[in-house]
This record gives sequence, C-alpha cells and structure tokens, in this order.
Amino acid sequence: MKPFPRAEVSCSALKANLAKLKKIAPNSKVMAVVKANGYGHGLLNVAECLPEADGFGLARLQEALMLRGGGISQKLLLLEGVFHTTDLPVLVSHQIETVIHHDAQIDMLEQVELEKPVVVWLKIDSGMHRLGILAEDFKNAYRRLSQNKNVSQPINLMTHFACADEPSNMLTQEQQLKFNELIADLEGERTLANSAATLYWPETQADWIRPGIALYGVSPVVGDLGSNHGLTAAMELKSQLIAVRNHQAGKSVGYGAYWTAKEDTKLGVVAIGYGDGYPRNAPEGTPVFINGRRVPIVGRVSMDMLTVELGADATDLVGDEAMLWGRALPVEEVAEHIGTIAYELVTKLTPRVEVCLE
Repeated sequence: MKPFPRAEVSCSALKANLAKLKKIAPNSKVMAVVKANGYGHGLLNVAECLPEADGFGLARLQEALMLRGGGISQKLLLLEGVFHTTDLPVLVSHQIETVIHHDAQIDMLEQVELEKPVVVWLKIDSGMHRLGILAEDFKNAYRRLSQNKNVSQPINLMTHFACADEPSNMLTQEQQLKFNELIADLEGERTLANSAATLYWPETQADWIRPGIALYGVSPVVGDLGSNHGLTAAMELKSQLIAVRNHQAGKSVGYGAYWTAKEDTKLGVVAIGYGDGYPRNAPEGTPVFINGRRVPIVGRVSMDMLTVELGADATDLVGDEAMLWGRALPVEEVAEHIGTIAYELVTKLTPRVEVCLE
C-alpha cells in the first residue's frame, strides 16, 4: 500500500526538463541546482536521475558529501562557498568546487596548506547586493586568488541576477553589462543564468547555466507556468480522504469556526496539514484535486488534516486520492492562491511526507 501523504517524483519528468533546458541553452553546460534536498524532490533521487547533467549546484558542504557518498561523480559546486577553514581540505579530498564571494573566504585560502589546489568561482556583486565581491574590490580579489597556490587556475567567474524573474525589468541587462565589463579579457568559465535568466534572458546563458526551479518543471515567474515552456511538473503531492461527512447549512467546521456552510453540502477531510509542510495560511478556496475536479479548502488547515467542500451531490469515498499539487493542479497556481511562491511549497515539505521516486 502506498503511503499517505507522499510526494511522487517523476524521474522521466526530470530527465525531460533537463533535455528541454539543454535545448533552450544549446551552447551551455548545465549546473543542475539540487540544494534544499533537491528542491524537496530528494537530493540523491534527483542526482541519480540526471547523469546527463554536467554538474550539480549545492548550498551546503553536507549536501555535496551526501552526493559523493551516493556515488555521484559529476562536478559539484558549493554556491555559498565554505564557512570554515577546515572545510577546505574536505573540498580537495572529495573534488568539490567552491564559490568565493567574500574576503574572509580568500583569507581562508591563504591560511591553509592543501594537497591540491581548489577550483573556485569568484562571485561578483553586479547588483543583487546579497553575496559577491563589489566591483571596486574585484581586481584585488582576483589578484589575490591568482597568486594563491591553493587556487586552481584559471579562476572561474559568476554573478547572480536580482530581477531575472521580471522579464520587463532592465536591471538584468545592467547587471550583465557590469559583469562583462569587469571580466573582459579574463580567462575562466562564466555562469550568470539561473532558471529565470535561462528562460527569459538567453543572452546571459554563457558557458554554464544554473537552472533550479525550472529543472523541476516549475516556472520562476509569478503568473506563469512551467508547462508554457515545455517543462513537466516533476512532483505530485498526494494524500487521501479519511472522512466524508454530510454538513448542514449554517454549521461551521474546524478551529475557530472559521468557515460556515451557506447550504447543505458534503465535506471531505484530507490527511495532510502544516505538520507535513502544507501551509497553515492557505485561504478558503485554495484548490485540491479530487476525482477529476478541483474542490476548495474550507476552514483552517490544521496540523494533520485539512477540510474541503465536496458538494451536495458528491460521490467521493473515504480512501479516494487527493492531489495537493501536480500536473493536474500546477503548484504555481496553488502558490498564487496562498500568496507565496512555488519554491516555498516544494521545499518546505517535512520528513513526514515520504518522497517516492516513480
């Protein structure tokens, strides 16, 4: 018997999305971003499904070590870099590359003795103003890394866009121009484009693209769908009805008597709640897909369950499947109802939701 709730992850969808992104950026290698447990899809699951990826981008050293321990041999890049000097020998022994975005990380590289040099990607703050070496500090940072015996040469170069998910926002062009001016005539590989830039700003694709959310079939742009770009949702979040009840007009349901029926109807109780990572703030009307139709959430989402209005003539039964998002109910649409982004929904699932590779 299949567990409930569960997140069904399609390996074939992941492969198809990677192939599509390669077609969109035919002259770029792909650094598939699998941080945050593969965007909730299962870190090792995703990596094992994508032997065609040229490399994997991660946020934490522990994530990279999990992939190496699982037999993944492709390039691994720590997108936030190292946090401690003691991390550096680990990079060498496991052939892990690192982003350098702060003087403190350059200091670390100057303070250690390593058996082999580390491959680094120097991150430039071209306008995001979160991580990265400022333009006025770039020459000095580049010089220090170029002269460091612990750094493999040539140095690779990268930046990150603040507004690539806003196709009409010209800050992306400004950032690209600033980056290109700073790194003109330098050696090393370049990477600028995240999912949004890959899809909407093809001129930024460079040597590598770094798709994250698009790899999972989800659009990075609010109001858009991954399917509009030929991408397929890789995750379907499912549970089941554990109760079907007749409900009278004028009666409320759930904590705080938050919702009251306007007419006689039937309610269904679905075994999923904020203890599983489904947002407690999902408002009345947020859709759930049951037996070929969308039905609205009513009442408050609780820790282990939520309630939907099935309708007076409903024939749904206990045990029937309920999809919280998936190909029939895009996670982008659910996120819009809730007032968040699809990234948050897929990454915040708790360990109680079993991730099943299909």
